[in-house]
Amino acid sequence: MEAIPGPSTARKRRRDEENVPESEDYDEALSLEQSLTFSDTLVALRIMRAQFPQIEKSLRRDKVLRIFKLNTGQDDHAIMFMDDYLNQIERVIKRMAAKKQDELAVFEWFKTHVITSKLEPSIEHQELCSLLSFGGNVKDEHISLLINAGLLTRQLIDPNMYWFAIPNIGSLLKGLSQGRKELLSFLNRRRYREMMLAPLEKKRLRLSPLDMRFHLRDLIGSGHVKTVHTPTGLVVRVSKD
Repeated sequence: MEAIPGPSTARKRRRDEENVPESEDYDEALSLEQSLTFSDTLVALRIMRAQFPQIEKSLRRDKVLRIFKLNTGQDDHAIMFMDDYLNQIERVIKRMAAKKQDELAVFEWFKTHVITSKLEPSIEHQELCSLLSFGGNVKDEHISLLINAGLLTRQLIDPNMYWFAIPNIGSLLKGLSQGRKELLSFLNRRRYREMMLAPLEKKRLRLSPLDMRFHLRDLIGSGHVKTVHTPTGLVVRVSKD
């Protein structure tokens, strides 16, 4: 039977979570082998955010996280801290204001009435307009402005549906896609299509700005590679087709 933590254990866990650093020092001190599994989702996400370039349900419901559908694969999603997402929106507003763009009020409507109410990765056109209307009179130009700002993308199979999007993520998605191919190609060229984890995680990819450990977790999570315990340490191996 699983033990239920007592009050002192819970307090210690809260203190440990509060003291998780998000600096590069912490990033460098934590190897992938130590961090392949986590006992706390929030701690895991903080660690992965520390390794990401600067540029689960309960957490989403509490508006700590937001989930986005990515165009890099059918099952690809991004998980983003809500405070990071709101900061991205603020940067968009400043950029649009610098261009003397009209109708900037729609961004406040979007922040106040849409993203706090609609937690799913997509939204239907009528529901979007309905939520925005709590802020003011919605025009077609407002929707176009949100799309041009990178906050919404139309779904190809249904133009009346939108994906919520992360502004200025294009270069990172390109790096994600190219890094996957580069890492898989590297492993496939090796004998037995495998490599020890310790030297592999120190390698740098030419075509991606993302950390090698990010790509390893990505490919492990998608099932393209797996880790195997050996007497000399963890081995990363390409999964069989």
